Amino acid sequence: MAWFKKEKYTKLNPPKMRDRIPEGLMRKCDKCLEPVVSKDFEENLKVCMKCGHHHKLSARERIALITDEGSFTEMFTNIQTTDPLNFVDSKDYPTRIKGAKKSGYDEAVVCGTAKIHGRPVALAVMAFDFVGGSMGSVVGERITRTIEHGAAEGLPVIVVSSSGGARMQEGILSLMQMAKTSGALARLAAKNLPYISVLCDPSTAGVMASYASLGDVIVAEPDAQIGFAGPRVIEQTIRQSLPEGFQRSDFVREHGFLDRVVERKNLKNELGLLLFYMTRQKFDEPHEEPAGVAAASAR
Repeated sequence: MAWFKKEKYTKLNPPKMRDRIPEGLMRKCDKCLEPVVSKDFEENLKVCMKCGHHHKLSARERIALITDEGSFTEMFTNIQTTDPLNFVDSKDYPTRIKGAKKSGYDEAVVCGTAKIHGRPVALAVMAFDFVGGSMGSVVGERITRTIEHGAAEGLPVIVVSSSGGARMQEGILSLMQMAKTSGALARLAAKNLPYISVLCDPSTAGVMASYASLGDVIVAEPDAQIGFAGPRVIEQTIRQSLPEGFQRSDFVREHGFLDRVVERKNLKNELGLLLFYMTRQKFDEPHEEPAGVAAASAR
């Protein structure tokens, strides 16, 4: 006979967490790690409200940010990547490109024409989401054609860079794009047409060693990494510690390689003002002038 009789116990369900934060409501800043409300973060153009860090934007978000609504027309989408070197690393190149297209882009640059405060421009915006914005043959060809289109139509050219450099899977062919794009810019300059280079985080290596550094005016977002080799490689090469802020926008501007550091919220107005000064075009159709034009016109 058992000393104790086992009673039937009722299984209790754990209490529901009524104060649980819904998925996607909050996110952390990549720099200060402070939590921010996702909706506020998006409305603030993906700039941290606490430390001012500018997070990466997609190419289409950048186009929407700096161009007049509905004015962008994409071009050169017929130029597509091939596999000229039959390159294989951890996977073959066509497989890598196919995976990269899940980002929503068919290559690492989006090119076309648009208007900024009513002024038409030829525009190329790099997509970091596609293989780190690396410059292959198609990127170089699309940017070259954008520059040539600007030269043929008498349009200013703007290139927004965000790239880790040349694409290793295309070897010497990717490096050839440095000379090709630079040559196209020389022909644009011969026609006295302005070229504005916008540098976003990061703008490095072969891209920075070619068209990204050749602007008549070069502007950058705050705290963007700008340079050729990375800081760690440089430290290991020269065996010296680098100064604080090395290769960041303010440091680069202070050393004369950059004209302006512009916050994201002011970028469209800054580009519109530069176009006003550099083109002095007048248009019959109504358009919103950038802030500062009235004062400039009075002078």
